[in-house]
Amino acid sequence: MEAFHNDYPPTLSREQLDHITNTIKDWTIAHGLAVRPPNEFLSSSQDPQGVAAISAPVTLFPSLFPSRCFSEAIAIQQAYNELYARIAMDEEWLGKIIQELVEVDDFIRELWQIHERVKKDGYVQALQLGLFRSDYMVDISNNSVPQIKQVEFNTISSSFGGLSTQVAALHKYLFDSQLYNTAHYLNASSLPPNDATTTLAEGLATAHLTYASKGRKEYPLCVLFVVQEGEKNIFDQRVLEYVLQAKSIPTFRLSFASTMQHITVTNNTDRVLLYTPAHAPASKFEVSVVYLRSTYTPSDFISESDWDARYHLERSAAIKCPSILTHLAGSKKVQQVLATPSSPYLDKFLDKEKADQVRKSFTAIYPLDDSEAGRKAKAIAIDSAKCQSYVLKPQREGGGNNIYRAAIPPFLQSLGDEAKWKGHILMELIEPPPQKNSIFRGGLLKSGEIITELGVFGTCLWSSDGQKIIYNTNAGYLLRTKGRESEEGGVAAGFGAIDSVCLVDI
Repeated sequence: MEAFHNDYPPTLSREQLDHITNTIKDWTIAHGLAVRPPNEFLSSSQDPQGVAAISAPVTLFPSLFPSRCFSEAIAIQQAYNELYARIAMDEEWLGKIIQELVEVDDFIRELWQIHERVKKDGYVQALQLGLFRSDYMVDISNNSVPQIKQVEFNTISSSFGGLSTQVAALHKYLFDSQLYNTAHYLNASSLPPNDATTTLAEGLATAHLTYASKGRKEYPLCVLFVVQEGEKNIFDQRVLEYVLQAKSIPTFRLSFASTMQHITVTNNTDRVLLYTPAHAPASKFEVSVVYLRSTYTPSDFISESDWDARYHLERSAAIKCPSILTHLAGSKKVQQVLATPSSPYLDKFLDKEKADQVRKSFTAIYPLDDSEAGRKAKAIAIDSAKCQSYVLKPQREGGGNNIYRAAIPPFLQSLGDEAKWKGHILMELIEPPPQKNSIFRGGLLKSGEIITELGVFGTCLWSSDGQKIIYNTNAGYLLRTKGRESEEGGVAAGFGAIDSVCLVDI
């Protein structure tokens, strides 16, 4: 893998580095490639009005990525979209898997109970929308041809579509402005455009228009983003709103914590979701699509009223992105059931050609239960030598949740009851090729060895009535990069940076 390491990125003088970093500072703010500053960078007392914004963490150069691996990841996204849509449609199959988690995971249990309550009431909306992201790393562990291996599949709040589009444009601008020294990898064809912003927004627009086509409405329609309080990654979300507004689709933001103050669900059999904006209390809108950029973590649910809010959103006629079943389909346990060697379940949801394509992207994942595979995995997980090539994952989204290598045995022991272990999965670590780059974060530039993770976005609209997929497409990509010494890679969690690909032939 010499091409990944020795002669890239091109060497820049101190004067060139100063010039390029100053250009990045200006370009990122001018184009909304920004985040609200973290508290450790700028305290609330220093910015009491919350008006400050800083450049999002980005790489100085686009990182090298094998062209064939990139093409394969893009090519299988629609099959992955279909797979998870069909899992969400199969409540019986999904329910059997989730029941294993209900016994040991309070958060999963609460979500499942909401689904059962709504099922008892009777679901009034058959349409479901997914804005998905499938994450991969390039694996070179077999010392032959690099292969993409899936890290995880995200079914809720798949972030950085908006900012990743801008990073690709930033790197293209720096290249076109001749701010990179000559490097034979860098050329116009090696820097593919990234249309994640427009295609993700198109998925939301498609769901909105499908809802609107069902008949005359008493109130104007809107798309409602339900977000976390104090969101730092706000500009990534805002850009999707702006695209929808440009399509003449009214779009509003509502913090999940204040949901019940601004929504009502009509008492008739239609259960229409109505939204009254705080800034326009005399107005009412019928919500066509609820886009959840929150509710994926237990910390979003502070009180019982928060669970009531999630229940009312779920029981309403609005199209949910995602529904609770779709949210739960993204559990690590589902990924494990599909990817455990010799698992038969992938063929249940996809035809042979698609199943074979998806199966090639799996890495080995094991349960920590009393099955034969589970017992073998437990033996690995408690062995301080054998676990060095593994990561332990809980059923959580967002960065900072995973347990790596030597930390696995003491963590499992800290859980006490061994029955709680089955709330986690054990996954073989993927061995990516080493390369170098520089990360610009918080005004500072740090250079060294890095590893990258590719996320491929997809959008899918389906109906549980008749098991019909209505809309299914790719939706751009995200490349996240972190220092090789870092275990976690979440950008919002403070571990990684947003990147773009420089395609190379290996």
